[in-house]
Amino acid sequence: MMQPGDLIDLDITSVAHGGVFVGRHEGRVVFVPDAIPGERMRVRLSQTGDKSFWRGEAVEVLDASPHRRRHVWRAADIDTPPELRPGGADFGHIDLDHQRTLKLEVLGDALTRMGGLDLPVQMRTAGDDDGLRWRTRVSLHVDDQGRIGPYAARSHRVIEVDELPLATAAIERVAVDVHAEAAGRIDLVQPADGRVRIVPRPTQHPARDRRRRQGARPAPSAASHRSAAAREVIVERVGDRRFQVDAGGFWQVHHQAAATLTDLVTDAIRATGPLQTDALHLDLYGGVGLFAAALGALGGPGTRMISVESDARATEHAGENLAEWVGARAEAGRVDRWLPQLRQTASERDLDRLRAGVVILDPPRSGAGAEVVDAVAALQPAAVVYVACDPVALARDLKTFRTAGYEASAVTAVDLFPHSHHVEAVASLTRRTLA
Repeated sequence: MMQPGDLIDLDITSVAHGGVFVGRHEGRVVFVPDAIPGERMRVRLSQTGDKSFWRGEAVEVLDASPHRRRHVWRAADIDTPPELRPGGADFGHIDLDHQRTLKLEVLGDALTRMGGLDLPVQMRTAGDDDGLRWRTRVSLHVDDQGRIGPYAARSHRVIEVDELPLATAAIERVAVDVHAEAAGRIDLVQPADGRVRIVPRPTQHPARDRRRRQGARPAPSAASHRSAAAREVIVERVGDRRFQVDAGGFWQVHHQAAATLTDLVTDAIRATGPLQTDALHLDLYGGVGLFAAALGALGGPGTRMISVESDARATEHAGENLAEWVGARAEAGRVDRWLPQLRQTASERDLDRLRAGVVILDPPRSGAGAEVVDAVAALQPAAVVYVACDPVALARDLKTFRTAGYEASAVTAVDLFPHSHHVEAVASLTRRTLA
C-alpha cells in the first residue's frame, strides 16, 4: 500500500480545475501541481487516504513538454523543494499561449460536465506581452515569527522571497522593506496615482495585549488599526471615468482588468439588443459601480439602474460614482435577501421595467447559486450578463439559468491572471422563446 512520501513516476494526461494536473497510477487518479499534460514526472505522494484519488507533489521532470519554460518566479521553479515553493503563479512554468489553451480546456470541460452545455468559448487577453508586472494588489502574510511573504502553495506556511514578478515594480520595491508589528496580513495597493499604500491587517495587536497585562488602558483594537489605512479613499480610473474605492476595498487586481471587463460587459449587453429607454436595470454584487457605469454609458443620462452590494462602504462609493445618472441608486444588502424583497415591494410599473431591463451578475468565486439565479429569472429580465471568476461555478449557474428559461450563446474568457490558473469569463443570456 502506497503511503505519503512514496515516489512514483507518472504520465500527466490532462489539466484539472484548480491549477492541478492529472495522471493515473494503477488506475487511480493522482492530482499533481507544477506539471504539463504530456510530461512524465517523478511525484512524491502527499495524500493517499482517499479511495478515489491521490495527491502528489512534482519533484522532477523526467520527460518535459515542449511548452515548459523556466518558471517566471525563480523561487517557485521545479528545482525548489515543493514545500518551499511560493503560491500564486502555478502556471508560471508554462508558455503563455499554452497556459491560455489549458484555461480554455478547463472552462470548456466545466461547461460540458457540470453544466451539460455545448457552448463556443474564446479567449481574450488584457494586452500583456509576457504576463508579468500586472498585479496592483498583493497580499503578504505574516506569521508568529515575523516572517513576511506569500504562503507556500496549498499551505499556510509563509515563504520569504526577494522578488514578486507578477506585482508591479513599485509594489515589489515596497515589499522588500515592509515590516509588521503583528501576525496577520499586509496588503500592498497601487491605485491609479501610482503611490503604493500599505494596509496592515493584523490578527492581533501586541501593544494592546502588553498594556492589558500591565493593567493600563487598552490600546485601539486590531480592527481600528485595520480600518485607518483600509478606509483611505483612493481613485481608480477606467478611461476618463473616475471611481472612488477604499484602499482596503475590492478593485480588480490586474492593472487593465477594469477596462477590459468593462469592454466585455458592454459588448455582452449590446449582444442582447438595444437598451430600452424605460427599462430598469440591476447590477448585482455591484461593488463600487464599475459595471453599472457601463450600463449607464450605454443607456445615457436617464438610465434607471440599481447597484446592489453587501459591503456598506462600497455601496456608499457606488452612490458617488454613479451620481451623474439621475435614475441610478446604490443599495446595501445581500443579493440573496434583496431580490425577494424587491419582488415583494416593487410596483407593477417597476416590475414591467425590470422585464425590459438587463441584470448584471458578478458574484464571488462560489457563484451566484441556484437561489439567486431562480430569483433573477423570476423577475424575467430581457437579458442577463454574467461575469464569472470560477469555471465550475459559472457552469452550474448557467445550467440553472437554462432550466429557468435563459440561454447563453457563447462564453468569452479573458486572461486577467497570467501565470496562474485563474481565468475570468463573461456570458450573456437571453430569455428562451417558446415555439
